[in-house]
Amino acid sequence: MRWKFDQAPDVACVTCRSVLAGHPVLVATHHEDDHSWAFTDGAPIDMAKVLVVAMAEVVERHTDLDEIADLPPGWSATRASANGPWSRQQND
Repeated sequence: MRWKFDQAPDVACVTCRSVLAGHPVLVATHHEDDHSWAFTDGAPIDMAKVLVVAMAEVVERHTDLDEIADLPPGWSATRASANGPWSRQQND
């Protein structure tokens, strides 16, 4: 697999337990301030359940994330379901 993200596979990202357990990523955020990434299931964020893992741990489980690897810093991508199209929007 060719790595498409602007951060290395071993760089930390934020995610949730359900994403690591196989639930689809429905929200991806590429933060503008430090170019970090967050991959979540779309549920409200519970800080007690947030995990920091290597990007590869998420991307290797969810290969469909390659579709948004070019998301610019300061942008998010969302979708309604695992097979739904990504919608991209600039963060406020």
